[in-house]
Amino acid sequence: MFIKICGLSTAKTLQAAVKAGADAVGFVLAPGYARSVSPEDVRELVSGLPSHIETVAVFRNQPIDVVVSQAAQAHVATVQLHGEESLADVEAVEARGFGVLRAFPAQHFAAFTPAQRAWWAMRRILLDAVNPGEGKPFDSIVLKDHRPEGFWLLAGGLTPTNVGELVSQTRPDGVDVSSGVEVSRGVKSVELIEEFISTVRGLPPATTAT
Repeated sequence: MFIKICGLSTAKTLQAAVKAGADAVGFVLAPGYARSVSPEDVRELVSGLPSHIETVAVFRNQPIDVVVSQAAQAHVATVQLHGEESLADVEAVEARGFGVLRAFPAQHFAAFTPAQRAWWAMRRILLDAVNPGEGKPFDSIVLKDHRPEGFWLLAGGLTPTNVGELVSQTRPDGVDVSSGVEVSRGVKSVELIEEFISTVRGLPPATTAT
């Protein structure tokens, strides 16, 4: 099970995530959010990380030239597009050498045409609640007949307490957590990060992706 800890902003919590076994770490470069950080901050934070840790910068409805420029400044490997970005935007970011993780509200993904879902099956996606970052899971019933065919991450309201049940219901390839490992909005907890990762790593095989 792939694990991404998102919305990190301090060296202490970043190192806790890495030490506990996270596969990816995310930083919010979209402005105006409780978890927002600068490209310069991210560049300093990711310096010296093990090469197997995927570094992800999160953007939302920002011009693609700004996205590419700030991702380069931050020295991250992957760009997460978490707004209304188009297929052309995704391809433009890929053309600049970055990996892309495209995030959608689960309800929006479920409404895609078969052709749209087939296109996204060739790329990595993340399915979230309608209002990301609010700590509320989406109703898994929306994916009953529209489960993604490619690699995808489950996000939205995950916590150490509910992640097992939600993974069992949706069978993703991985999970993404932010507010679920915080003691207050934007403030990560080392203990909750460790607990979340330990819980996911301990899930029985029957609950993980097929």
